[in-house]
Formats: sequence, C-alpha cells, structure tokens
Amino acid sequence: MIYLEYAIFQRALLGCVFIGLLGGLIGVFVVKMRLSTIGYSMSHSAFAGAALGVALSVDPLLTAIVFSAATAVFIGPAADKARLPIDTITSIAFSLNMALAFIFLTFSPQIGLSSEVASVLWGSIVSITNRDLVYLIALCSITLALIYLFWKELFTIMFDKKMAEADGINTKIFVYFMIFLAGITVALSLKLVGGLLVYALLFNPASSALQYLHDMRKIIFLSPIIGTASCIAGFFASLFFDIPIGSCIALISTLIFAVSVILSPKRRRRWRNEG
Repeated sequence: MIYLEYAIFQRALLGCVFIGLLGGLIGVFVVKMRLSTIGYSMSHSAFAGAALGVALSVDPLLTAIVFSAATAVFIGPAADKARLPIDTITSIAFSLNMALAFIFLTFSPQIGLSSEVASVLWGSIVSITNRDLVYLIALCSITLALIYLFWKELFTIMFDKKMAEADGINTKIFVYFMIFLAGITVALSLKLVGGLLVYALLFNPASSALQYLHDMRKIIFLSPIIGTASCIAGFFASLFFDIPIGSCIALISTLIFAVSVILSPKRRRRWRNEG
C-alpha cells in the first residue's frame, strides 16, 4: 500500500499495534475487576486534559497524562473516604470531566473544529510521533513486567476479591494501581483514538475475549490480539474511507464483540443447560 511508504503512516501503524496491545491487556483487568465505569471516566479525564492543552497551546499529551493521573489518584481514595461505591465517584468524575473538556475547547484559540481540536475529539491517523511510540513501548514493557511479577495477586483479585483479602492481599493497592495504569493507557491512546471513543478500546476487546474463554491466562493473551486487530483494521479502514481513525476502531471493535456474542461457545453452552 502506497501510504506505508511514508514514515508518518508507519508510525501510525506501529502506534495502532502498541495501543491495541495495551488497551486489550488493561481492559481485561478493567472488566474482570468491575472497573468499567472507571474506564469511561478515565477516558474523559484524558479528553479534558488534552482539551486544556489545546486551549493553553501546550502539549495536549502532557496535560492529558496529568489529568488522567490526577483522576486515577483521586477516584479510589475518594470512594473509600466517602464510603461510597467507586461507580458513584466515577460517574461524578465523568460528568465533571466532560463539562471541563467542552469548556476548555470553548476557550481554545482555534475556532471550531480545527485539526488539533478534531484530533482530540476523534483521533488522528497522522498524530503519532516518535516520542509517542517511545512512551507506548515503555508503558507496554512496564505493564507486562508488573503483570508478570504480580500475576498471582491480580488473578486472585479478579477471581474473588474477598478471598484475596482473606489471603492477606492488599486489594486496594492493586485496584488503585490498575486505575492509574488505565488512566495512563487512555492518555497515550488519546491522539490516535480520540477522547470520545477511547473507552471502546478498553472495554470491547476484553469483553470479546471473555465470550470465548474461561482460562484467564488465555484471555490475557487473546484480548490484546483482538485489540491490536481492531486498531490495525481501523487504521486501514480510516485510510480507505477517509474517516476518523477513532470512529473506525470503535466500530470494528464493536462489530467484533457482536460477532463474539453470536458465536460464543459459553452462551451456547448456557442455552443447552437451560434447555
């Protein structure tokens, strides 16, 4: 394909690979730890941060990471201190971040949907830089290393949080850690996927993998593959149809999930048992 002769598209394709891997991997923990509301709250905190960066004419990635990190650090302890469910806190954070995002975009020096503002909203196929790739590779490496080191604790928490606490595992630390990791992943994915759609990358691949498998080790392997396939397919669909890459990735990952539900052996087995 002629586009791949250019470095800018090569970077975008590599970005798709690493973002798909990260989204699929972190998404398993987000879904299994029942942190789905945190996923969309983190995606929109990164969106708000990037919108602030655009308004201030500074690097949107930097402000997205700062906003995501701050939200991640705030959500867990705030829920514990207030003795409220995490879902309640994340829902409040979601509405706050959305309000801030559109206020920041209103203050943007670019009027209307300039290319920079549009990339914050929907993602851009040409926005990935060499620096972004370095960040993505570093985050992938760190994430894989930490999951490998703490797999036993993470697996136990995903299987049964109360049992993990009975075994002496400090579940709060690991939940906070996954919230923080999800926030950074979302912030680094924002340029490619866009703030309004990046949540699909956390939720859809993991949910698709869970339709087929029970073994968590296999799910951890399959979900990043689905995430990467969704991103790569979205990349080529964006080039072919000339539409935002974030929309393509979200649509394709949703289609994969729908097909997974239809073909799910787990669902068929459940039907047979009920019959």
